[in-house]
Amino acid sequence: MKGLSVAERMRAPLPYEVRSLGYPRRRKNGGHDRCGILTRMGPGGSVRIEVERAILQSADDAAAAIRALLSERRIYALNLISSPGSGKTTLIEALLARFDGKGGVAVVEGDIETEIDAERIRKHGVQVRQINTRSSCHIQPSRLLSVLREMDLSETRLLLVENVGNLVCPAEVSLGEDARVVLLSVTEGDEKPLKYPLVFKTSDLLVITKTDLLPYVTFDVDRVRRAARAANPAVEIFEVSATTGAGMSDLLDRIEALRATKNG
Repeated sequence: MKGLSVAERMRAPLPYEVRSLGYPRRRKNGGHDRCGILTRMGPGGSVRIEVERAILQSADDAAAAIRALLSERRIYALNLISSPGSGKTTLIEALLARFDGKGGVAVVEGDIETEIDAERIRKHGVQVRQINTRSSCHIQPSRLLSVLREMDLSETRLLLVENVGNLVCPAEVSLGEDARVVLLSVTEGDEKPLKYPLVFKTSDLLVITKTDLLPYVTFDVDRVRRAARAANPAVEIFEVSATTGAGMSDLLDRIEALRATKNG
């Protein structure tokens, strides 16, 4: 799937059957049912209540508008997705240290509640905005678009979006990003690419975090690599530890190279 956009990878079929694992069913017109689809029981069994097409189209339109805004300003955007506590904010802090003085970095933090992560990032002296999604399990493209239109992006060359912490809903919604980064900590279990395949299929980079804890947990790195590449043969995989610094340089070098492809 090398060279495909996030949206194209979302529409592409997976190489194995995953419906029994709770994977959202494909719609006839392409794409997938979004989080929050409701069902009710009727005389014939379960009846799917479809979300209004206009709502879905609005999300796609907002993502396209974000993509156009970023392209016009030559800003490279990363959408960071993971379960809570896998290390998204820590990776952002490492990126801020790497890119200090090498071009503007802006950060958008997504959480259900609080500004805890935004306050943590704000200490690094960069422009940061918080999106509290309340009941939504992912950042909505329309809200991100509104926030970006309010920000001063004149000096920005790298945009880091930390999505709400889970492996399901953020995987189903494009934010107009240039690349997706999915983080998986060794404390979570090595079956995650099998149980949540969409996020691994649509991500450009897989970062296995907290590798300094490998001696103390049951986690098969090779199993993760095989399953992730079964979903997405082109995914780039990095093993890192923020505690020891192992692997961080290679990951940051790759992100810096990706950024340079768009804004030189």
